[in-house]
Amino acid sequence: MAAPAAPSQQSLFALSCLNFFLSGMQTAFGPIASAYLVLQGLTAKEIGFVLTIGGIASLVSQVPGGELVDTAPAKRLLVATGVVTVALSVVIFRLWPVLPLLALAEILQGLTGGVLGPAVVAITLGLVGQARLSERLGQNQRFAAAGGVAVTLTMALIAYSDSPWAMLVPAALAVPVLVSLYHIRADEIDFARASGAESGDADSPGRANRAALLKNRRLLIFAGCAALFQLASASMMPLLGGLLAYESKTQAAPLIAALIVVPQVLVGLIAPWVGRSAEKHGRKPLLLVGFAALPIRAVLFALISNPLALIVIQLLDVITGAVLGVMTPVVIADVTMGTGRFNLAQGMFGTVMGVGAALSPTLTGLIVDQFGRSAGFASLAAEGFVALLLLAVFLPETKEQLPDSAIEPGQSSLGGTAR
Repeated sequence: MAAPAAPSQQSLFALSCLNFFLSGMQTAFGPIASAYLVLQGLTAKEIGFVLTIGGIASLVSQVPGGELVDTAPAKRLLVATGVVTVALSVVIFRLWPVLPLLALAEILQGLTGGVLGPAVVAITLGLVGQARLSERLGQNQRFAAAGGVAVTLTMALIAYSDSPWAMLVPAALAVPVLVSLYHIRADEIDFARASGAESGDADSPGRANRAALLKNRRLLIFAGCAALFQLASASMMPLLGGLLAYESKTQAAPLIAALIVVPQVLVGLIAPWVGRSAEKHGRKPLLLVGFAALPIRAVLFALISNPLALIVIQLLDVITGAVLGVMTPVVIADVTMGTGRFNLAQGMFGTVMGVGAALSPTLTGLIVDQFGRSAGFASLAAEGFVALLLLAVFLPETKEQLPDSAIEPGQSSLGGTAR
């Protein structure tokens, strides 16, 4: 039998630092990357191509990345490899901003998407175990939010001083990320626990058949709800940015910056509370609150155009971000417990959500072009409401429930033959 989860304070502190610095590194490939490419003289078409190819690479990496995280014993090495790859991508962005190399950098960074996030969650699960996962993920998200805000503000200050080196800040963060990773004790990361497997054989845990995940009713329901939610959510901020630019042209940039930074600060404050509440009151009540915030926000955006009011309404996204950031991996861990396929399920889930996010701008753009911004927000509200309704009706509470199929001799908890 594997030893009970009893991580040292050193490992837990290092895990917090890892989330802080890693989030800061990944900040470079958000809106900052788009702004940087504009300053390099790339056309909108070229920027769109670079960002799209990175998104495709991330989408393609989700399932094989999850499979790799499940089966590789050296989780820290996976994260270290991804970190070095991201740092290399940032250096390419800064030193060789020509289209072919920028596309290569986006591909490299995109490919890490299927490994870095799942591997950090797997390390967390391997350290603290299922019972403490939600509370610890709340702490992870707090430090990740703080890191994202700190690096965004640092890069903005450097850029404001006309320094050309702002883009290299995320690359420099690779050093503290690797130091933090080194101080997480490898012997405290239980291999079986980190993949959601039974702990009877920690060195060679039994795993469900891959296809069995496709028969996991609760996983499929949650994935469908999340994909529909993402279909609504992914277009919300771009559409809001356009509305702010239209209503308040001179203040659009600082307003949009505030909408990125302030919610992150608030998410960091409430995420630990979300993790603790999930253990006390279950997952579903929190999920319902997180899902409900989106259609409410979209309806208000459709009806109100005052810039200050829009900022206040956008703060509802804090609820959504904090809840889904913590609850998504927790619910996946719940419904795949004992299968040894937790990270593969994360990869499948990420793929479905990525498809929803990819379709969202196109569908919303068509509606806005034909019927206007208010109709666009109304369509997002409708999609979010359907996701909420499906979640409320079809997804049961997942905390401390048995897996879908009865465990029979020689089989995993999902009914697939263990191997």
